[in-house]
Amino acid sequence: MKEKESKNITETPFGYTLSLISGKWKMIILYLLSEHEVIRYNELQRKIGGITYKMLSSQLKELESDELINRKEYPMIPPKVEYSLTNRGKSLIPILDGMCRWGSKERPELLCIV
Repeated sequence: MKEKESKNITETPFGYTLSLISGKWKMIILYLLSEHEVIRYNELQRKIGGITYKMLSSQLKELESDELINRKEYPMIPPKVEYSLTNRGKSLIPILDGMCRWGSKERPELLCIV
């Protein structure tokens, strides 16, 4: 059976997966959420370091839109917002863990702990 040819890499399963996690911050956000399960916005920003408020907000909105993370807002002043992985987001963690294992082999002095 001949497989359907794609016009370019973006029209493949690999391209689709990459579109969900591409960019400088998305994989870092997902990895931190896998380590901490539930994390508040300010704590997430502190742990990432070097990310602007606007960029973090944008990346979180995209991840939420792609159903990779949950956003839970509590009605209080100041607002309390927590983020966690969805089951769909959790299904990407083995890929990130594989990347961490590869990095550990290449640079054994580094740890995969965030």
